[in-house]
Amino acid sequence: MINFIYNTPTKIFFGKGEEDKIGSIVKEYGFKKIMLHYGKGSVIRSGLLTKVKAKLDENGIEYVELGGVDPNPKLSLVLKGVELAKKEKVELILAIGGGSVLDSAKSIAVGAKVDFSPWEFSIKNATPKDHIPVASILTIAAAGSDMSNSCVITNDETNEKRGFTSELNRCLFSVLNPELTYTVSKFQTGCGIVDTMMHTLERYFSVGPATELTDNIALGLLKAVYDAGKVAIKEPENYDARAELMWANSLSHNGLTGAGRPFVMSVHQIEHEVSGMYPEIAHGAGLAALWPQWAMKAYKACPDRFLRFSYEVMGITPTDNKTKDIEDGIQALKTYFKELDMPVTLHELGVKEDTLEALAYNTMFKGKRVLKDIITVDYDMALQILKDSF
Repeated sequence: MINFIYNTPTKIFFGKGEEDKIGSIVKEYGFKKIMLHYGKGSVIRSGLLTKVKAKLDENGIEYVELGGVDPNPKLSLVLKGVELAKKEKVELILAIGGGSVLDSAKSIAVGAKVDFSPWEFSIKNATPKDHIPVASILTIAAAGSDMSNSCVITNDETNEKRGFTSELNRCLFSVLNPELTYTVSKFQTGCGIVDTMMHTLERYFSVGPATELTDNIALGLLKAVYDAGKVAIKEPENYDARAELMWANSLSHNGLTGAGRPFVMSVHQIEHEVSGMYPEIAHGAGLAALWPQWAMKAYKACPDRFLRFSYEVMGITPTDNKTKDIEDGIQALKTYFKELDMPVTLHELGVKEDTLEALAYNTMFKGKRVLKDIITVDYDMALQILKDSF
């Protein structure tokens, strides 16, 4: 087990009706003026935004609003948020929505404390030193942004999608009511299941020292998501299934399932370029198309870990042919993705074959990096994964 720092400062308010407490929660923290940040309609149509504002009014909390966040959140809106946050001197940014809204809020939060574009953080030209605190009311179980230290933004001028990690990106608190995910579409529910699983899959499949406790946690989470996902897809208002998915979403990306192991998350890096160039592609859907082909190239680097996954998560019956058992496990997850109505090829997602080379080039930051993961992903390997996923 390698040295690690495990930091989870986010306070979680989990369960039915917890969003009703938002006014008193904000008041207890001492914030007097906040920004409400959200997407383009669901929080309005559901009545959640109206409820939040009423609870803030009851507790004497002032607020300004910035809606309009797109999936794969854009730098242009972040810059508007930075300007608004500075002008109104907001003390907290409350993100109401999913991972895209949260990432946008996190970028605004660090951007409001500097006199340059927060894109400089995304491309690693600068490191944030201060921020406005961010909190969230989560409406979809997917990205894990409510407890993670990551932030991913798309520059809509260059179509580059970049992320940065910082402990300043962790939410002060997050409100998680599984009932708020009942109206999430089957497609977006599937995307969330894939993204949640991928956050742990890319931590679990790594080469490193023994981490038995972490591995058991990771495999247990993956199995719980696999089982709960099947139920939630068929019964969208099954509270227990939605609760399992929402809690797994948070734990999968807060560092718990990778503690003590080195990891790179190469599939995420490739997918960021796919949805950066094609912003209409949902992140989870892109991951579903890419992971099986990455796995088929990576399993020889740590066959024992793939075997455990096949047996303990995917339920493959052990045989004398271990290679077949591994490949059957990978295929079983691909089949599961199909059952979730997830696309399993880039072609299904509308990616054009003549852009694959550019996507591989962008994954390598235009020749400036190589991803030294369980397998080394350089330009040639990234291109092969993209071609095989096409």
